[in-house]
Amino acid sequence: MHETPEAPSDQYEGPSKSQVKREMLALLDLGRQLIELPTAKLVQLNLNENLLDAILLAQRTRSHEGLRRQVHYVGKLMRQADAQAIRQQLDLWENGSRAQARSMHRLEALRDRLIADDEALTSILEYFPGLDIQALRAQIRAARKEAQQNKTLSEGSEPARKHYRALFQILKQLDFQDEK
Repeated sequence: MHETPEAPSDQYEGPSKSQVKREMLALLDLGRQLIELPTAKLVQLNLNENLLDAILLAQRTRSHEGLRRQVHYVGKLMRQADAQAIRQQLDLWENGSRAQARSMHRLEALRDRLIADDEALTSILEYFPGLDIQALRAQIRAARKEAQQNKTLSEGSEPARKHYRALFQILKQLDFQDEK
């Protein structure tokens, strides 16, 4: 008598082995990213104590094989961690710093336009009508004078940047007030 193979059931049997492996490798990669972070940022992630200790030990491990084993141990501990929350925080740190850098570059360009041309001041006054125009104009004049003096410096002399930086700080304060 031959046994007939059972008909495939319509029940879900869970993720495939390939899917489970992809998820484990993703956790391992996330663990590697955590190992590369400075301690101050690790503390901000509110990781459980065992995972934090394992990451700190991996950071101190110098042996290639020891580090490999410790990384895999971190990956194993990552199974109990909230990986999605960790990924979101890492993304925020990475993209937040990019946004901050873009903002600083934008302010630097605006400062340079203010020093070079009075038209830029007109556009700022339209955007910030309550601005102390006299103080800003005085700072721009001082930065322009400083730039002219820097052009006449001899080779190897350090250029003055006091008013140049002060103008940037004024613009930075305006930018942050605008974001609030």
